[in-house]
Amino acid sequence: MKRVCSICARGGSQGVKGKNIRPLLGKPLIVYSIEHAQQSGLFDVIAVSSDSEEILSVAESAGVEYLVRRPAVLAQNTSPKVPVIIHCIEEVERTTHQHYDVIVDLDATSPLREVQDIMNVVSMLEEKRVTNVITGMPARRSPYFNLVEVNKKGVVQVSKPLPAAVTRRQDSPKCYDMNASIYAWTRDGLLKHRAVFNSDTLLYVMPAERSIDIDSELDFNFVEYIMTRNQIIKSLPDDN
Repeated sequence: MKRVCSICARGGSQGVKGKNIRPLLGKPLIVYSIEHAQQSGLFDVIAVSSDSEEILSVAESAGVEYLVRRPAVLAQNTSPKVPVIIHCIEEVERTTHQHYDVIVDLDATSPLREVQDIMNVVSMLEEKRVTNVITGMPARRSPYFNLVEVNKKGVVQVSKPLPAAVTRRQDSPKCYDMNASIYAWTRDGLLKHRAVFNSDTLLYVMPAERSIDIDSELDFNFVEYIMTRNQIIKSLPDDN
């Protein structure tokens, strides 16, 4: 079983300028994902895709051998994620003259995931024999209870009403927020369907404290706080 990991990072960022290589506790943000992939021991190849030479240089310094230069057409604010991943994998396969059975993409802006999360996602994909697995966390809002829309008449209504009104959140169907942390596909599943959602897509649930995807200054501050707190906790003496 051959596996490849892609980490895709654009040079431009609207929410947080230069976020993919912005220092987080003294380390460029993207390096956390690179190290997660390295520490998992799962991958024959780890590749970073970017339109930025600065990002690719940081990746190379972190030990990434396969640097994929992304064309401008795939480096726009509106560029969807899946074609970028496919381009990265096809470039790696062209360079290595190999096909890879499992393709895993790690989001460069999700440094709070754990290595075990990656290992669990890959195990789920391979053991369940599905085309892909995505990650998410329990949703903070429910479309059946407290997620609302304003209709054409300007009236507020629950986004997804049920025949019988839901009066307690606990009684509503379970919902999840995608956290964009880990995506895993079989090669055929990715190249044939070219989609995030297939007929057999499975969800790997992560806790909220490992699910922050940095998209704003507030997100960056939250992540910095959580990582600092975790470091402090790990440094405390064990009373046992």
